[in-house]
Amino acid sequence: MKRITVLGSSGSIGRQTLNIVSKMKDNVFIEGLAIGSNVKILKSQIRKFKPAAVSVNNSSDAQNLRKWCVSNNIKTDVYSGNTGLEKLVTMPKADMILIAVVGTIGLKPTIAAIRAKKDIAVANKETLVMAGSYIMKLAAENGVLVLPVDSEHSAIFQCCAGEKKSQIKRIILTASGGPFYKYDKDFSKITAEQALDHPTWKMGKKITIDSATLMNKGLEAIEASVLFGIPIDKVEIAIHPQSVVHSMVEYIDGSVIAQLSNPDMKLPIQYALTYPERLPSNIKPLNLVEINKLEFYKPDFNKFPCLKLAYYTAKKGRTMPAVMNAANEAAVAAFLNKEIKFTDIAKIVEKTVKAHKISENTSLDNFIEADLWSRQYAEKLINKV
Repeated sequence: MKRITVLGSSGSIGRQTLNIVSKMKDNVFIEGLAIGSNVKILKSQIRKFKPAAVSVNNSSDAQNLRKWCVSNNIKTDVYSGNTGLEKLVTMPKADMILIAVVGTIGLKPTIAAIRAKKDIAVANKETLVMAGSYIMKLAAENGVLVLPVDSEHSAIFQCCAGEKKSQIKRIILTASGGPFYKYDKDFSKITAEQALDHPTWKMGKKITIDSATLMNKGLEAIEASVLFGIPIDKVEIAIHPQSVVHSMVEYIDGSVIAQLSNPDMKLPIQYALTYPERLPSNIKPLNLVEINKLEFYKPDFNKFPCLKLAYYTAKKGRTMPAVMNAANEAAVAAFLNKEIKFTDIAKIVEKTVKAHKISENTSLDNFIEADLWSRQYAEKLINKV
């Protein structure tokens, strides 16, 4: 029996995780749950999974939730804020923490969990982009597994099983291309509603916008470099509209190993939860004859400047990826609030990145300081648009 805590249980990944767990009661137990503000969903999750503890952002929500637990004779501890997240991820009985919160809010609880020697299932790429070298070093020091939940990184992880890192020639990350890879109209007129209409995946708003700009694939390229210890120059991207080949690894002898399945996030989530075992699932079997063709295209770095920026900052290294990530978070939020145009996202990120003076110090405090500086600088740019 594996006991897991889920941060971000009200989001897309979190809800799918709990759906999987509900069908694996003999194998996985929910120890803790954390959400931002959707207390209604959390209450239904508490009733169903009876976690030892939960956490919410707001202290007043936590107080009301404690009263609700008492009135319903539910013995679940309720925490709040950043302190609550850290308490949740360090509970003694938890074996694994699934980090499914969006953005850099996942950084501190991830570090706290690793220091508590909890294995990590990571669906939060921003944390690894911001401070990946620090996190992977800390995980190695504490003997902690960092298991990818993103479909692409799960695919790479599976393709690398039993192989030597030194024999990897390149990693090929596949991308659906989002809604605009064939779009030939004025990108500045793209609305939030259009950008949120993803052709393949149903995801949260921030990651869906990142998919539309292809920043998401840039973040994933950096994450792959960090997770697998591969230089960014050896991480390539191929647009693959069918989203059946989730990624590939080419070895020095010319062999290319790929992981394929129908596009369904439940598969990589389940693999992370049950690793190193595989258990049956109800995912639709892959029928290549029915699919008929698999297409691959080169990404257009000029059409999608966010992708170019991701590779640029990855090559610069140190605090630069953290700056890019924070500026992107600020710009995407502004676009969703209809404060800026779709094309302004890349412009704001680029201006912020170019203004940043890279710090040679790669301590955690420096990553956090770079993140804060970037947000403030980006907000100034947004206010001038």
